Amino acid sequence: MTELEARSAASRLHDRLDAIVELLHRQEDDGRLPADVLVDLRQQLDELHPADIAFILESLPLDDRLAVWQLVKADRDGEILLEVSDAVRESLIADMDRHEILAAAETLDADELADLVEDLPTAMLPELMASLDSQQREQVQSALSYEDDQVGALMDFEMVTIREDVSLEVVLRYLRRWDELPPQTDKLFVINQDNLLTGVLPLHWLLVNSPEKMVSAVMAPDVNTFHPTDDAYDVAQAFERYDLVTAPVVDERGHLIGRITIDAMVDVIREESESEALGRVGLREEEDIFASVWASLRNRWLWLAVNLMTAFIASRVISLFEGSIERLVALAALMPIVAGIGGNSGNQTITMIVRALALNQISADSARRLWRKEMVVALLNGVVWGGVIGLVAWLLYDSASLGMVMTAAMTLNLLLAAFAGVGIPILMTRLGRDPALGSSVLITAMTDSGGFFIFLGLATIFLM
Repeated sequence: MTELEARSAASRLHDRLDAIVELLHRQEDDGRLPADVLVDLRQQLDELHPADIAFILESLPLDDRLAVWQLVKADRDGEILLEVSDAVRESLIADMDRHEILAAAETLDADELADLVEDLPTAMLPELMASLDSQQREQVQSALSYEDDQVGALMDFEMVTIREDVSLEVVLRYLRRWDELPPQTDKLFVINQDNLLTGVLPLHWLLVNSPEKMVSAVMAPDVNTFHPTDDAYDVAQAFERYDLVTAPVVDERGHLIGRITIDAMVDVIREESESEALGRVGLREEEDIFASVWASLRNRWLWLAVNLMTAFIASRVISLFEGSIERLVALAALMPIVAGIGGNSGNQTITMIVRALALNQISADSARRLWRKEMVVALLNGVVWGGVIGLVAWLLYDSASLGMVMTAAMTLNLLLAAFAGVGIPILMTRLGRDPALGSSVLITAMTDSGGFFIFLGLATIFLM
């Protein structure tokens, strides 16, 4: 899809959202929607992809969301529940009765059902598991036995396997017996009589080779295989690195037990990116934008409390130099510049380091080299941009000494920002914590307090 087509699709979706919102506002005096409006809403929802319906549900306040949810066809509930965010999924499931939840689960594959089970009422799980056949039950239990961030929790059990001791003609006849191939099928998995994975047969190789050839002569024996306990984000990076669409999942003995697909890996990368973005500003979890006030408070209070404490520390630093500020009012005007530039520089550094840590690109030796490199970059930036703002301060306040203090303070605060920008995520990683969690809050606190102390301290020493 080109960029123009993507913008056009997004524009159409927003137009559809506006149309649905307008229909929802046509309530009668008793709060009900007219029959013709309900028909129009159902028709519009039937035309949308489950992911688009999920976007619309996430964009509506709770009352409107539940009104639209009731109009979705029951056989689409399961697909839509998988597409919406965790917070919105909870609100939708809370509005469903037992029969609706069971009906939605019936439409899902085992791997999809495993994603949904954690959000279902605990009392319903025995009945849900009892409604599955023995194979589905075993697959769901297998997926649930792994952590959320492991490949085993995401692997797909629907795949096409073939024997290595048959001809391509036999494979073609076998494929014609399928009504349709599983989604994202770009290769067939080759196994021997013991169900050991011996290779893969890409579909395009199957089409361009002579039907008389044996699978063992055409297949690719060296394949990217993963284990169910592998970290999902590491596997997602491998998918990106090797341009994979699907890949086999094998146990410790090499038996084929499932496959991992590109759509699952895209979700992993998106969720990791969203989690990192939320963590940097101290949010503990993804939040429904229309959540209750109490739910939003619980999600945000901790790091706001931390931020309040750091802001108080910064204010106390300023109070130490009240006498200097009273004698030279220009200090009050200039000190936010030092703190602001330091915070911006620190956030740039910390973003790069967190990304490198996520990609496993930093070792103990490279961390030291990164520290040196970032300190040199900060020193050069401080000299250049500190010199610029120092010159401006000199011209504005007719004080060469003030300009020199401004230059020195800017340089020192950028060095502090670089040191903390590398040190904070590495320290949190060594402590077993998410390096992105609250990183923006911490770096801003350090550069604010440090910047005020450095600038006002230098001004007190050299100007007073």
